[in-house]
Amino acid sequence: MTEQPNNPLHGITLKALLTELVERYGWEELANRVNINCFKNDPSIKSSLTFLRRTPWAREQVEALYLELIAGPWGKSRR
Repeated sequence: MTEQPNNPLHGITLKALLTELVERYGWEELANRVNINCFKNDPSIKSSLTFLRRTPWAREQVEALYLELIAGPWGKSRR
């Protein structure tokens, strides 16, 4: 496996990332922040992971939101 010292998402699974976002924001607020249907209509981790793995633009938006979360005042203590 190649080292990626400049990649803040290195070693973080999509499932872990999504789970932390849902715990922090909840599905409703997550849907407000990232406008995708899998967060609005009968949301679940499993269905959202399937969609995000197949849809690069949506995954990029979710990853960007996660990066904002870990860069914020609560993120520093979690890492």
